[in-house]
Amino acid sequence: MQRTGYRYLNLVTAVFVTCLITANIIAVKIIDVGGIIVPAAVIIFPISYIFGDILTEVYGYSRSRQVIWIGFGCNALAVLAITIGGWLPSAGFWDAQDAYMRILGYSPRLLGASFVAYLVGEFLNSFVLAKMKIATKGRWLWTRTIGSTLVGEGADSLVFITLAFIGTMTTGQLFRVIITQWLFKCAYETLATPFTYMIVRFLKRAEQEDYYDYDTDFNPFRLQA
Repeated sequence: MQRTGYRYLNLVTAVFVTCLITANIIAVKIIDVGGIIVPAAVIIFPISYIFGDILTEVYGYSRSRQVIWIGFGCNALAVLAITIGGWLPSAGFWDAQDAYMRILGYSPRLLGASFVAYLVGEFLNSFVLAKMKIATKGRWLWTRTIGSTLVGEGADSLVFITLAFIGTMTTGQLFRVIITQWLFKCAYETLATPFTYMIVRFLKRAEQEDYYDYDTDFNPFRLQA
């Protein structure tokens, strides 16, 4: 059984959830970064994967699994509140309903794609990192943070772009968008590796924890740590 009473687990969870919800809100804006066209969410969404790595590396897969589901629930609550806010009648003097719906209104298809991609990507990311930690005996942290990101972000991009846009783009266009997002996110997280090392080292010392998932049940639907 894992320990309880960690000093910083709640803080790490809060950062993870905040990055996730913020990314979903700002994803509506499309930006041009040096000729690469991507949603604005790329400036913060990869941070949720970085903190997902940190959670699994320090606290183990079971704790990470709980946080992934917490993030899912908080995101669903935010979406529900925003949707109800859009449905409620506007005050007579408020003339921004169209702007509200254009920016914050969720397409059911995009929303479903986002939720499925999040769960697939985050669980694969955590699973791969946990297994690689055992395989490397805790050495070479960079190999598992980058390796798990390649798998998790790849799955996230593949699932989201496919579910959200199949039928609206050619196969070639879908492939290019998937690869572009995947490479951009992976490059982002690779560059952030020194930051990941700094946080992991701090937390392992502060929490006196460096969990190895030797006997973990990796069923993503089991919520008990």
